[in-house]
Amino acid sequence: MRVLVIGGTLFIGRNLVEALVKAGHEVSIMHRKTEHTFGKKVGNIVADRNDTESVRRALKDEKFDVVFDNVYDWQRGTTAAHVEQTAKACGDHLRRYIFMSSVAAYGDGLNHHEGDALAPDDHPDTYVRNKAQSERMLFRMHQRYGTPVVTLRPPYIYGPSNPFYREAFFWDRMRESRPIIIPGDGRRLMQFVFVKDLVWACLKAMDEPNAVGHAFNIANPRPLTQTEVVQAFADTAGRKPVFVRIPRERILAAGGNPMNSPLYFGVYFDMPAITQVISKAQRVLRFKATPFSEGLKETYRWYQRNRSRQPQDYTFEDRLLSRYLVAATAS
Repeated sequence: MRVLVIGGTLFIGRNLVEALVKAGHEVSIMHRKTEHTFGKKVGNIVADRNDTESVRRALKDEKFDVVFDNVYDWQRGTTAAHVEQTAKACGDHLRRYIFMSSVAAYGDGLNHHEGDALAPDDHPDTYVRNKAQSERMLFRMHQRYGTPVVTLRPPYIYGPSNPFYREAFFWDRMRESRPIIIPGDGRRLMQFVFVKDLVWACLKAMDEPNAVGHAFNIANPRPLTQTEVVQAFADTAGRKPVFVRIPRERILAAGGNPMNSPLYFGVYFDMPAITQVISKAQRVLRFKATPFSEGLKETYRWYQRNRSRQPQDYTFEDRLLSRYLVAATAS
């Protein structure tokens, strides 16, 4: 099949493009750069997906069987209007329009099924609001025009080449035998999916006739507490971590940031819990998640080969730890 991957050069997209090529599909990517590193076997379409006229011009003479819409512009935001215009620009030849959403589309809460209400249009978080609105718009297109929509809702995605400072955040500190800050009691729940499992689900959604018109939660079945997650990272690295539990409100009052520097627990890793149930993906797509320990082993091997040699700035953490290190406990 002729397949377009919107955004194919980073984490999910790169793994997806490689899997599609290996499966024998004719693949193109659409991104803002004039070249990519996949070679001549992968087509290159230049457009800014947040510029609807640019997208329309780039796709006006193209016909694809499947489109994977993976791109979210973190600086400007990618709205439902951007997604709608992209879907329309792909024409009426499509067999699938597969949109990469997120567990964040639910807004908050635990044990979500796909039929649960998504976050409202006035949700204060722009990312949450845009993902929820984009899904609602795509399913309206499916109902009104028959657009063959499938949406996927992963939680935290991990694996080799993760561009976010997440797994490596903890392994960098463990390599230097540093204590790990645990915000609050460490019981906030986190749910994960291995990037290769998510790509598997993407390919399955291309062919499964019962997938059209549906959303799917794609994740490891069991959420973990923050403390369990860090312990799993330590077990993978063969380290014995020292946890220092610091009240979350004191971390934030001191200037700690869950997204940017001064970071204290991996990018976006300290957020209110949102978890999901994956029984629908197991039933319809026959989805089976890679055990977290196995996925981490592969990720850690990649980290060892590719870890940054630049020294980390621990000034903020050291200031916090100097106050609370007396409470440290070995796990």
